[in-house]
Amino acid sequence: MNTWLIIVILAYFILAIVNLADKFIIDNVIKSSRTYTFLVGLLSISAVLLAPFFLRWPGHILFYLNLIVGALFPIALLLLFRSLKIGEASKVLVISGGAVPIFSFILSANILKETFSSRQIIALGLLVVGTIVIAWMPPKKNLLANILKNLGFKNKEDKEAVLTALGASIIFALFFVGTKVLYTAQPFLSAFIWIRFGSLLAVLTFLIPPSWRQEIFKNFKKLRGKKAKLFLANQAFAGVGFTLQNYAIALGSVTLVNALQGVQYALLIILGGLITVFYPKLITEDISRAVIIQKVIAVILIAVGLYLLTVK
Repeated sequence: MNTWLIIVILAYFILAIVNLADKFIIDNVIKSSRTYTFLVGLLSISAVLLAPFFLRWPGHILFYLNLIVGALFPIALLLLFRSLKIGEASKVLVISGGAVPIFSFILSANILKETFSSRQIIALGLLVVGTIVIAWMPPKKNLLANILKNLGFKNKEDKEAVLTALGASIIFALFFVGTKVLYTAQPFLSAFIWIRFGSLLAVLTFLIPPSWRQEIFKNFKKLRGKKAKLFLANQAFAGVGFTLQNYAIALGSVTLVNALQGVQYALLIILGGLITVFYPKLITEDISRAVIIQKVIAVILIAVGLYLLTVK
C-alpha cells in the first residue's frame, strides 16, 4: 500500500471523530458559523510553534501565494457552515462530498497536468458515487421527484443553500490544488506554516465589520469551562488530521486524496451508529432498515474503490 494512502486513511479516521464532535459543538456550544470559523482559523497561530525549526523564506512570489491559498480555507469553511444553516445537511454533504474531488480532478488535470490510469479513474468514480449514496436520503417518491427535491430548486432558501455549498466546494478544490502546487515548490512544513498564516490573516478580517465582531465576541464569551476544553481538544485532533491530510496531498494525488473523503463518511457511519446505540443522548443517527441498506451499499462501493487504489 502506498505511503500517502496509509496517511490519508489515518487522517480521515481522525477527522471522522472530529466531525462528530463538531456536530455536537455547533449544535450545543457555538451556534454561530462565523464565530466557529473565526476560532478555528485563529488556532492557526499554533503553527508559530513550528516556525523556529521549519520555516524558510520562500521568496516574494511564493510568499504571497502561500498567504492567498491559506486565505481560501476559512472562506470555504464559512460558506460550508452557511449552507448547512440555510439548507438540508444531506444536500450539502452530497455537494461537498461529491463535487470537491470532481473540481479537484478538473483543476489538477489542467494546472498540475495530473494523469490517471483506468483503474484509478474507476476507483475515483466508485469513491465519489459511494460518498453521494451516503449523503443522499432514501427516496420516498419516484427517482425524478427525489432528484428535483434534493437538488433544491423549489424555493429561494434551498437554491441559495445549493449555490453556497457549490461555491464552498469550488474554493475547497482551489485550496487543495493550490497546496499541492506549493508543497511541490517548497519543503512541506515550511509551506504548511506559511499557508496557516494565510488562514489566520483571513479570519482576522472577520473582526472588521462591526456586526460580525459583536457576534464573534458575544459567542466567544459563552466558551468557558468544559465547553472550552471540549472545543480545544477537538481542534487539537483536527489539527493532527488536517496536517496528515495535507501531507498525503504533498506525497500523492490531490484528486484521489479528496475522493477518499468517502472513507471518512464510512467511518462516520460506524462511529455514529455506535454512539447512537451506547450514548443516544449525544448524537442520534437514523438506523432504519432503508438507511442501513443504503449505507451498506455505499460502504461496499467505497471499499471496492479503496481496494482498486491499493492493488498493484
